[in-house]
Amino acid sequence: MNTPPPVLVTRRLAPGVVERLTAHHAVTCHDSDEAMDRAELLAAVRDRRAVITTLDDRVDAEFLDAAGPRLAVVANHAVGYHNVDVAACAERGVLVTNTPGVLTTATADMAWALLLAATRRLGEGERLLRSGTPWSWAPRFLLGLELAGTPLGVLGMGRIGQAVARRARAFDMPVSYHNRRALTPEQAEGADWKPLEELLATSTVLVVTCPFTAETRHLLDARRLALLPHGAVVVSMTAGVVDEEALAAALESGALFAAAVDNFEHEPAVPSALLAQERAVLAPHLGSATVRTRQAMGGLAVDNVLAVLGGCEPLTPVKV
Repeated sequence: MNTPPPVLVTRRLAPGVVERLTAHHAVTCHDSDEAMDRAELLAAVRDRRAVITTLDDRVDAEFLDAAGPRLAVVANHAVGYHNVDVAACAERGVLVTNTPGVLTTATADMAWALLLAATRRLGEGERLLRSGTPWSWAPRFLLGLELAGTPLGVLGMGRIGQAVARRARAFDMPVSYHNRRALTPEQAEGADWKPLEELLATSTVLVVTCPFTAETRHLLDARRLALLPHGAVVVSMTAGVVDEEALAAALESGALFAAAVDNFEHEPAVPSALLAQERAVLAPHLGSATVRTRQAMGGLAVDNVLAVLGGCEPLTPVKV
């Protein structure tokens, strides 16, 4: 049986990215925007040296068994890597890489787009117009929230969280944040560290950007969401950290003014309870969806593959 090309790309990448790979290595590319089904993926990884994966590709013991001993690197086309069993890869000498840094600006911009849409009820307004519902201007028509002076909380003050906080200056919003460890004053740039429950109790607008891990799954459950001020707004940029059913219930009860979600725990499924909420702004995982950012993400994944297959250290390795 002929050995397949050394590199597998499991999803169609941004224009020009795969061509950088094919200049150096033979490549098999799944030329589709749809994920490979599991059986197809397991068959396709056999005898590969490198695989560029996306968040829909589960890299576990079964995947590694199917790939075999030649596999040297899994380059995840994302900053997150909850789809990859990093420890299992390390046990077999397989390097794992991700694409941090290059999507910070686009994702922070998207967080603010969602924040503004939620606080000013843009989704409701657009749906009303598109439905042809009669309307007229009135003093109490679709009233939203003003941001100037409104406390902003950032849960997860990494690169993206810091970028979200910097943008808050233009809106004159005081910023607090929660991380496991406080940042240096230079990193925090005027934002105040608070314990989690104090952050929730004092944040009229909360933006969630912390990574999804076993420890952060449903960190914001019904009990913690109830700690937010009445009429608060939640913007979730990380799947699984906010309990989506609890979020829908808080909207239904009126405890929250609005919410916005970009990533969902069981994508592409969206809970029907959230879909039913008029004040939920829902986006199909668009945080990094700009031409420049997706090209940069793909380029970084390719650079990691080229480095490893060239006998060098990867640029952005994921550590166990």
